[in-house]
Amino acid sequence: MNRARLGRAGERKAARWLRRRGLRIIVRNWTRPGVGELDLVALDGDVLVIVEVRTSSATSSFAGGPALTVGPEKRRRLTRLAQLYLLESRSRARPTRFDVVGVTRRGFGRWDIRWYRGAF
Repeated sequence: MNRARLGRAGERKAARWLRRRGLRIIVRNWTRPGVGELDLVALDGDVLVIVEVRTSSATSSFAGGPALTVGPEKRRRLTRLAQLYLLESRSRARPTRFDVVGVTRRGFGRWDIRWYRGAF
């Protein structure tokens, strides 16, 4: 599976997994050219949740898992994108949280999913 397909599959798995845990996915792949993309925007009760999905295969897994690849620059970019999303969507003021979901494809239809609530 190439990297782009793996990433899309990971995002689908993460969205389904979060829905089963009570989150309502309201936007997928919200993009602003030159700035970046929000993988998932969801509601957890009254909290707006910006979800970064990091996907890897077991053969290319990093020490600590894919979620640990969200560094300071990526966090700054996601924060900026979240601000733009809030402005453009005219969402009412609500608490906002940044979560990271690490998805690892283990092969033969097996996936490991780790959810880091309030990751930053």
